[in-house]
Amino acid sequence: MSNPNGFRKKQSPPRLSVPEKVKTSLKLLIYSHDWAPLVGGVQTVTKDLAEGISSWSKTHANQVIDVTLITDSAAGDMNDSVLPFRVIRRPGFASLLANIWSADVVHLANPAFLPLVIAWLVRKPTVIEHHGYHAICPNGLLLYTPDSSACPGHFMAGAYGKCVACCSETMGGMRGFRTVLFTFLRRWLCAHASANIAISDHVAQRICLPRTQTIYHGVRDSGFDIPLKTLTAEYCLQIGYVGRFVEEKGLPILIQAAKKLKEGGVSFRLTLIGDGDMREKLESEIDSQGIRDRVRFTGYLTGTALELALEEIQVIVMTSQVEEAAGLAAMEHMMRAGLVVVADIGGLGEVVGEAGLKFVPGDPNSLFIRLREIAENPSAFEHLAMAARRRAAEKFTLPAMIQEHVSVYQRL
Repeated sequence: MSNPNGFRKKQSPPRLSVPEKVKTSLKLLIYSHDWAPLVGGVQTVTKDLAEGISSWSKTHANQVIDVTLITDSAAGDMNDSVLPFRVIRRPGFASLLANIWSADVVHLANPAFLPLVIAWLVRKPTVIEHHGYHAICPNGLLLYTPDSSACPGHFMAGAYGKCVACCSETMGGMRGFRTVLFTFLRRWLCAHASANIAISDHVAQRICLPRTQTIYHGVRDSGFDIPLKTLTAEYCLQIGYVGRFVEEKGLPILIQAAKKLKEGGVSFRLTLIGDGDMREKLESEIDSQGIRDRVRFTGYLTGTALELALEEIQVIVMTSQVEEAAGLAAMEHMMRAGLVVVADIGGLGEVVGEAGLKFVPGDPNSLFIRLREIAENPSAFEHLAMAARRRAAEKFTLPAMIQEHVSVYQRL
């Protein structure tokens, strides 16, 4: 109909429909051979990662990451139903294959052989997080077991006879030989993985694999930004160790240094938090060194019990005699604004940086000198506690670890 004034009526432009953001779903499978309720760095980090990604999905409207964690560890008294992700324990081959087949991305905590082979055969995007040295060392520790020394890297140097001798020491000849052979295939599969994650720059340099990036462990932030227990001369020095009692951790070095402290008249208490195969040997060593009255064993502690124990500790010591990949206990104590004293080896020196004290690996006298310096002049080291807190808050936060992992999954 014509306009009576002779003007054509202006028509409104057609409305354009704006598509809503599509909510996408990504199925993530995390595999950790050993997991909770077992205690260790890998177990702690993978649990925090799975929980963190599940929480991340709730705050991001455009993507959901559905997490399933598979492990060969039994549940024990642990109730998996309260976790915000699905847990499958001790799956058969058919179940493992089906879950890898249905996943969008597979994340392996260390290059576990069977899931690594399956993921490659079915062409699934695979992320391998290297918590150790399995891609360059048959035992994954860079520990030469015949004389309990740090391995210089025999496998990568082509000294395969040394590797066979090392593995045969604990596995027997045939199994040791087979383990060395499998290391060739494991390394080849790692080199063809979609992405490799190293937990420190040291590990990244050591494994020397394509498509590798470093993502540091993230630790929970207690919120404290001052030392929990002031380092003053009126208290005896509270020294602590947190972790497994196994050969590669070098705990006899700490016991020998503690004896020197007692002989030197230094007032101290040593708390050993954890457990492991060397517990009986350590008990015997403590008795033979005459320091039973200065040492306390707590066993494994978690949650509130662990926090309460750590509140009393001024200095965390890590005496690893092999190349520690990172040092989760050091990161956690740094986040609490605690002082750390570590062997200057592997990723430990990198993690601590200039925010802690270091000693010569395997040298109890070098450790003794460091601890005596702290006991005799504690105020001179308080600045390191704050430096440790700042470094941890900058590099080892849980949200950063979660986001960096999510970015890797999304990219794949």
